[in-house]
Amino acid sequence: MFDQILQLVKDQMSGNSQVTSAIPAGQEDAVHQEIASHITNGLQNQAAASGGAGGLLSMLTGSMSSGSPITSAIEGGLASSLGSKFGLPPMATGAIAAALPGLLQKFARKVNDPNDSSITPDSLQNSLSGGNSGGLLGSLSNLL
Repeated sequence: MFDQILQLVKDQMSGNSQVTSAIPAGQEDAVHQEIASHITNGLQNQAAASGGAGGLLSMLTGSMSSGSPITSAIEGGLASSLGSKFGLPPMATGAIAAALPGLLQKFARKVNDPNDSSITPDSLQNSLSGGNSGGLLGSLSNLL
């Protein structure tokens, strides 16, 4: 899942001149990695809070605007992290935050696209449950 998100981040950010001009030379990959990490962690946290991959996908396809629970959960920590780690100005971190809803929509479309096998609802569930396709229930049954 991380690799697919990282590629979406690279594709989205490379076309944003506000962002690319603010990233210090040679730190593009590190900034992209940081953004993808925050998105991945935010998705994992939201999946846990919304009942797994099904709840997460429902949230992703439902309302992906600025101010949605997923976007809000990712935005704050991301902007702060990019500012402190890379010295990105508020204008750049704001542009990155503004790109999050579009990135998450692209991710949701990718997961739900039957012609794109790079990430599927099943692989998303696997990724969110740490590779255990049974998730929490599977973990519990393995202990019994």
